[in-house]
Amino acid sequence: MGLGLFLFTTGCVGVIVRRNPVVVFMCIELMLNAVNLTFLAFARYSPTMLPGVGERPETWMTGQMMVIFVMAVAAAEVAVGLGIIMAIFRLRNEVDVDDMSVMRG
Repeated sequence: MGLGLFLFTTGCVGVIVRRNPVVVFMCIELMLNAVNLTFLAFARYSPTMLPGVGERPETWMTGQMMVIFVMAVAAAEVAVGLGIIMAIFRLRNEVDVDDMSVMRG
């Protein structure tokens, strides 16, 4: 849990401080991986609510399913985001987050 918190905090600071959109994407990925780590920790160490299941390892799969879902969302986010960054770079020959806030052609 502490490692997940540290990774998420580092990602948040990177998103707020950095101006390069590629680095911002890497920080967002770091934040998503921190959430994945927290999902796995909760799934492993929290008791199951299913009646009659007990402490069987099949109950640990709930966290892993959420991790796979988050990884799929992250992959889609990177694909769309990098496409947008490449399109902006082709138009302006620079990628700066401050300049991207103005959505004019």
